[in-house]
Amino acid sequence: VQLQASGGGLVQAGGSLRLSCTASGRTFGRYGWFRQAPGKEREFVASNTWRGGSAYYTDSVKGRFTIFRDNTKNTLYLQMNSLKPEDTAVYFCAASGGAYTLPYYYTQSSIYDYWGQGTLVTVSS
Repeated sequence: VQLQASGGGLVQAGGSLRLSCTASGRTFGRYGWFRQAPGKEREFVASNTWRGGSAYYTDSVKGRFTIFRDNTKNTLYLQMNSLKPEDTAVYFCAASGGAYTLPYYYTQSSIYDYWGQGTLVTVSS
């Protein structure tokens, strides 16, 4: 099983980026994106079930980020619009064998079994 993230880069505040994460080896119950800013702990960004139920976002990105999956390419995406300097972080894709239905669980990094290597997003002011 392998997750490979890409798409990070340098963007000005207000700009957009789309992160991609190719998944190979199996199907999953849930996938998500996390991020880790310099000197801070890894934090939850967004998650959805593999089948494409209701997406869930941390409050700071609601209305700006969209998580989705392309079934034909087995690729996960995080579309990030209206980026802010505080969005600067290394972004990680993750996947879990279980679907988990409660945000209490799937917002925690510990339930995800597989992780991509991370891709750096830098938003300049």
